[in-house]
Amino acid sequence: MAQDLLPLARIPAFAGLDERSLARVQAVVRTSSYERRDFILYEGEPCRAVHFIAHGRVRISKVSPEGREQVLALLRPGEGLNLVPAFDGGPNPASAQALTAVEAYTLGRDDFLRLVGEAPQIARNILADFSGKLRGVIGLVEDLAFRTVGARLARFLLTHGEAIPGRHWTQEEIAAHLGTVREMVGRVLRAWQDEGVVRLERGRVVVLDRAALEDRSQP
Repeated sequence: MAQDLLPLARIPAFAGLDERSLARVQAVVRTSSYERRDFILYEGEPCRAVHFIAHGRVRISKVSPEGREQVLALLRPGEGLNLVPAFDGGPNPASAQALTAVEAYTLGRDDFLRLVGEAPQIARNILADFSGKLRGVIGLVEDLAFRTVGARLARFLLTHGEAIPGRHWTQEEIAAHLGTVREMVGRVLRAWQDEGVVRLERGRVVVLDRAALEDRSQP
């Protein structure tokens, strides 16, 4: 395979494509760069392009009319942005913000749909990705419906806290993930610190009693 096609071949949406199909993608793709905190997409705007993350991390979220944010996903290299409205023609369903410096492969919507028609493997790859993300959304709905803020927070610390080595979560970020407010997260964490379950450090929550958190994570 030609060296210039290798980066595209590492993107899951284009996995399994032959060299000719990858060359067709390469002919219409462009590289887009974003600084930390830049918005890549805004909720409600028309879908003009899709993006596949080459480097960096992206937060997908929705904001209520009162300004409360709910994080839907954290995306890493290889994952795609804005695929749903590319297919259904609707507006962007959520906003996407760069958490770090981001480099992405960008395809105009018309070019993307044409490539999907020419190479069914792309559609199969994207359907597999959609299935995984749907399971994630179902899990989020389950948490919001059946777990208290404390249970959701315990579950978060037991899972997401170790998902990205060296990643420090602010209380505001944690609250956004849990569908609550920073003050509530801070209140629970301070109570757990008094009980010896966690230790609060600058920009960091250190788990001291994992078993106690596991008990608190139950519905």
